[in-house]
Amino acid sequence: MTHRHALRVYYEDTDLAGIVYYANYLKFIERGRSEWVRARGVDQGRLKAETGIVFAVRRVEADYLRPARFDDELVVTTELRDLGGARISLWQEVLRGDERLFTAAVTLVCLGPEGAATRLPAQVRAALG
Repeated sequence: MTHRHALRVYYEDTDLAGIVYYANYLKFIERGRSEWVRARGVDQGRLKAETGIVFAVRRVEADYLRPARFDDELVVTTELRDLGGARISLWQEVLRGDERLFTAAVTLVCLGPEGAATRLPAQVRAALG
């Protein structure tokens, strides 16, 4: 199932050439991932407060295909690729209409209170899977 998160490009997202600064795509897909988790009923703030567990990006493999510009309406899509014991693999895209602008394979890791990898709690695993 593909999750979709809409956003608009603001002036602050662009560089001197008027196109989205490359690092901002990472912010866009972060928002998409946060909304994907929320849509599955996982409250990340509560999860951290109650268990000390957080999700951290371990790896991003990104392709910048076409530029987005000021005032563009974009959609970030997020799809689950794989759910391991402590690892979540996602495929994300940034679209302008039907046009694919950016793609990323993202690996998240579940970290415990001490900052070490830890298994996903059963209820979180069930919600995300």
